[in-house]
Amino acid sequence: MSVRVNPMFIDDLDRFGAEDVQLCYQCGDCSTVCPHADEVYKFPRKSMRLLQMGLEQKLETTLEPWLCYYCGQCSEQCPREADPGETMMSLRRWLISRYDFTGIARQFFKSRITEIIAIISIALLTGAFLLFYGLSGGNIHIYDGDGAFLPSPFIHKFDLSVGGILAVFLVLNAIRMWYFVMIKGTTFAVPWWLYITEIYQLPWHFLTQKRYSECERKREHKFYMPWIIHLGLMLGYVTMLVLVMVFIEQLQAGPEIRWQVHIFGYLATIGLITGTVYFIRSRFKKHYIQYKKSHGTDWVFVVLLFIIVLTGIAQHIFHRTGLYEWANITYVIHLMSVVPWLLRMPFSKWSHLIYRPLAMYLAAIRRDALVRQVTIINSNPVVVK
Repeated sequence: MSVRVNPMFIDDLDRFGAEDVQLCYQCGDCSTVCPHADEVYKFPRKSMRLLQMGLEQKLETTLEPWLCYYCGQCSEQCPREADPGETMMSLRRWLISRYDFTGIARQFFKSRITEIIAIISIALLTGAFLLFYGLSGGNIHIYDGDGAFLPSPFIHKFDLSVGGILAVFLVLNAIRMWYFVMIKGTTFAVPWWLYITEIYQLPWHFLTQKRYSECERKREHKFYMPWIIHLGLMLGYVTMLVLVMVFIEQLQAGPEIRWQVHIFGYLATIGLITGTVYFIRSRFKKHYIQYKKSHGTDWVFVVLLFIIVLTGIAQHIFHRTGLYEWANITYVIHLMSVVPWLLRMPFSKWSHLIYRPLAMYLAAIRRDALVRQVTIINSNPVVVK
């Protein structure tokens, strides 16, 4: 079967952040120093070569960009300063746009203005809706209970609606990823039962980001800080999402603190504020190579999350100290940040939260299927007469 070549692919990927691909001359140093590359998944060299050749259709079916956790060793060792680590990051942005059937992700990655306009528009619509609802049936001086400005049952339904929209996009995009990789990109048989035996890979990599911890540590650090901070940020976000989606009524009750619920919120807040401050500081300091270059969507991600965390903390303080009017106003501002941030997730870097563990799961399935096929072939040698 013929494979179409796109000679403009490298130029197109420039908008996703890849700037130095042409400098690569395929020496292979990048794959040699990579702690994750092996005989089955040869990256970043293979991905760099496919990109240089314009093999767009080949790249959209590969898992290699997702198996890279951007430790930066490849970019540090590259004799031509082709920055393969940043190219792999750019390919992940491009793949997100390929999995997205709406085309929104591509517009966000290629135009910062488009993304910012979309965020502001959704924020204003969210604020207008919440103000209309609150002022039409509630009292801005009441935070929860009878006559509340934004009662917890309403917020619960509102959160579930936003979460449902988010889930639809994520599931559809994940199915498209599976189709590209396992149907279009796999030329050998994959037994169905491998999907069951390897299912543990999904929660394991989702909750631990274990592969990131295996990146080589810097000499001046006892621990690999990017992994620790990334894990704290991810667990903080997931914990807060579960609390808001499931325990919103307990969270909004008060003003007394319900420690059985709020303790998890406080721990999640610590993870979120630590992670956002660390990533903002790192992008200014550039003390790790993976922070030397920042795509526009990276800044939108951390700045918007920082606003969410700060408004969430302020709203909680106002509520617990009895300043209910300020608590309601801050809550509206908080939700005006949360809603566009959540709805942006399937089309942005934060979708790594889904694609990375899914990639590890599919990679394990493909590896097992390939080993199985090789074993069968070796056990049935062809006799030439």
